[in-house]
Amino acid sequence: MARHLITSALPYINGVKHLGNLVGSMLPSDVYARYLRQTGNEVLLICATDEHGTPAELAARDAGLSVAEFCRQQHARQRVTVDGFQLSFDHFGRSSSPQNHELTKQFAADLTANGYIEERVTDQVYSLDDDRFLPDRYIIGTCPNCGYTAARGDQCENCTKLLDPTDLIDPRSAISGGTRLEVRPTRHLYLLQSKLAPEIRQWVDKTSPQWPLLSSSIAYKWLDEGLGDRSITRDLEWGVPVDRPGFEGKVFYVWFDAPIEYIAATAEWADLDPANRSWERWWLTDRGAADVTYTEFMAKDNIPFHTINFPASELGTREPWRLVDVVKGFNWLTYYGGKFSTSQHRGVFMDAALELCPSDVWRWFLIANAPETSDADFTWELFQAVVNKDLAGNLGNFVNRTLTLATRHFGEVVPAGGEAGEAEAALARDLSAGLAAYTANVADLQFRKAANQLRSIWSLGNAYLERTAPWKQVKADRSAAAATLRTAVNLARIFAVVSAPIIPSTAGCILEALGRPGDERAWIGPEDAEAALTALSPGSPLTVPPILFAKVADEDVAAWRLRFGA
Repeated sequence: MARHLITSALPYINGVKHLGNLVGSMLPSDVYARYLRQTGNEVLLICATDEHGTPAELAARDAGLSVAEFCRQQHARQRVTVDGFQLSFDHFGRSSSPQNHELTKQFAADLTANGYIEERVTDQVYSLDDDRFLPDRYIIGTCPNCGYTAARGDQCENCTKLLDPTDLIDPRSAISGGTRLEVRPTRHLYLLQSKLAPEIRQWVDKTSPQWPLLSSSIAYKWLDEGLGDRSITRDLEWGVPVDRPGFEGKVFYVWFDAPIEYIAATAEWADLDPANRSWERWWLTDRGAADVTYTEFMAKDNIPFHTINFPASELGTREPWRLVDVVKGFNWLTYYGGKFSTSQHRGVFMDAALELCPSDVWRWFLIANAPETSDADFTWELFQAVVNKDLAGNLGNFVNRTLTLATRHFGEVVPAGGEAGEAEAALARDLSAGLAAYTANVADLQFRKAANQLRSIWSLGNAYLERTAPWKQVKADRSAAAATLRTAVNLARIFAVVSAPIIPSTAGCILEALGRPGDERAWIGPEDAEAALTALSPGSPLTVPPILFAKVADEDVAAWRLRFGA
């Protein structure tokens, strides 16, 4: 049994997340974790809300709440959607936790002791209208790179270029909208990435062959352009305070403390059951984490922070941290050619999605269209086509036909009689080949390819029924019909087991109907295909489940286009 640590990029606290956030980190991390658990591995899947930084303060101000209360409410709200989409996080923590405060301060102390943090006097924008220094995200203006008029002072949301507030054209305060800004000197702490650059490159050279091209190319782009020293403090009230004379009123930059929350969230999890859990055995190589495989999931705009900045912090502490092994990066899911946006409320958000369709419908659509090698575009027309063809027309149709025919002609038990023949032998061969490809795709984190292969596996069921025609067999040779339907019932069980990582509710429903509710905890590999086709013996109980998937009607598409825009 191997041990796998999996982390999903932390969803930001300023509102319910959209489908792009879901498919860019949280959902694929869950699918992979479910697969690994089914194949007998020890898995720890960690996520948390990212609660510090300027947007949290601004959103709390707009809501008329203290930042602490706003974050508490929003964490609870995001927890509801996490559960609604059946994301099987072992712990869904909070970056504002005491554990993260403690660990962030310890990281800073270690980096300082080792000579990788220094104080610098820098020029920073001061707002005369607000009578305060403005952190980079408190400044909005026009991006000098792409012309986007609502770019933030740290990064342009439109083109992703990293910025300095002084780069912005026509800057203004995000608090008051005031334009009376001036540059004044102030002190901040800097992480000396330039001193760590050779060490980071050596680590990337060693580790990145296991990463997808998207992740490695972004990491090398940053390395090749030269790593600059990075400010890790901000003038804010909300965050991890800097315990250093002269730094009163300053906190650590959210991108310094947020990745540390992966470790802290594991500590939060361990602290819930300290007698049986240890965060150190997952994160410290001298405490048992040397045999852990660590995989991170994130969208492409987060890749630099996880391949450069966070590893720099870990390496610079000189502590034996378990550095990431695989960085699975995703491109963006777009909405009719434009970006999903939390801040601009553009696109479909997780809570609204659950109002429209069950979670498995969304899980399948998003994994089947995962933006892995390029951006992927969401349209309601594509959503309708995928749901109706793959789920209702393929998997749902097969399960319903099979169990309806079996119970109608043989009662609520697996049919007895008849022998397997060439049709069943051919099915076993095709199934074994399909399961080999599908298993390899999931293990290699190739989610879109995995869904395509699973779709092909489901198609074997309807093709088998068309070839054998049990509705005709039952009139001419009842024993042959019994053998066919017994095979098809077993095939339904196989489909449920191997589909469980992607559509867990549907898998559970099918297995419940077959009297095998615990089977989703196992896996069926290519070597198991032939035996799995006879696993449910004659006389085993079965029922017909409710219709698994409703088709999306044209009027649904029209209504949703109107509600969400297109």
